[in-house]
Amino acid sequence: MPTTLTQTHLLSLAELSAGEIHALFDLAHDLKGRTLSLAAGKTLGLVFTKPSTRTRVSFEVAMNQLGGHTVFLAADATQLSRGEPMRDTARVLGRYVDAIAMRTHHHADVEILAAESGVPVANALTDLYHPTQVLADLLTVRDARGSLENLTVAWVGDGNNMCHTWILAQAILGFTLKVAAPPAFRPKATVLCHPLVEAHPPLLLTDVDDAVAGADVVTTDTWVSMGDEDDGEWRREVFAPYQVNEALMATAARDALFLHCLPAHAGEEVTEEVLYGPRSVVWDEAENRLHVQKAWLAAVLTA
Repeated sequence: MPTTLTQTHLLSLAELSAGEIHALFDLAHDLKGRTLSLAAGKTLGLVFTKPSTRTRVSFEVAMNQLGGHTVFLAADATQLSRGEPMRDTARVLGRYVDAIAMRTHHHADVEILAAESGVPVANALTDLYHPTQVLADLLTVRDARGSLENLTVAWVGDGNNMCHTWILAQAILGFTLKVAAPPAFRPKATVLCHPLVEAHPPLLLTDVDDAVAGADVVTTDTWVSMGDEDDGEWRREVFAPYQVNEALMATAARDALFLHCLPAHAGEEVTEEVLYGPRSVVWDEAENRLHVQKAWLAAVLTA
């Protein structure tokens, strides 16, 4: 039943081919709602230095449904908080657990964890990428539309870790991505210079109407991400023209979907009418975190 992945780590979507992404989606559907023993006797370590609701719960439930267990390690409960090098922590954890999911600020931390632990590592969010979330987003779109072919996606707002991951996704899967971001918040050059992205770049725009016009999917994120609270007032002023509201959604395709990785701040990046409206699939999107992570765990723990 589980699929085989070329690479066991999921630090960004660049570790996956288009075929592997679709294979994970197929496996997610095969495993949906099923309790199995594929991970019996195995343990997933969750190393989180950032707050979490959906990511933590979905990983824990996924591992439980596969017959395994989780160990949750908060930042202030480990020796990392007292200065232990990530390399040392990684080498120890790799002798205790069978896989690790890490949610943290610096992307270099998950790279060290993957290089030193000797077990599969998933990026459960860094400041650079959020691959498990965008996999759930893509599964949600594929389920709703029946396909990811000939897709046009509009990203509206901050060129952040979610935007970066969408940029990799469009490069791998070949759909069209239009990014509408203020000049000061465009995606990082390191992402735009990725070889996959250079071969299939997104459309970088400033005008939000140009990005959303005719789009099949409109997606956004909070204007003030974790760690950006000190700039909150300024960010809200800069992003005010990028709010996803009914007038903006009216310019998208008639059957366009609205996505948001949550938590949402209704009245800021999106209005309540859109967030809770008929085009919103954010609750399916949130549920699919469980299913794609369950599929990834099944794939890497049974390899």
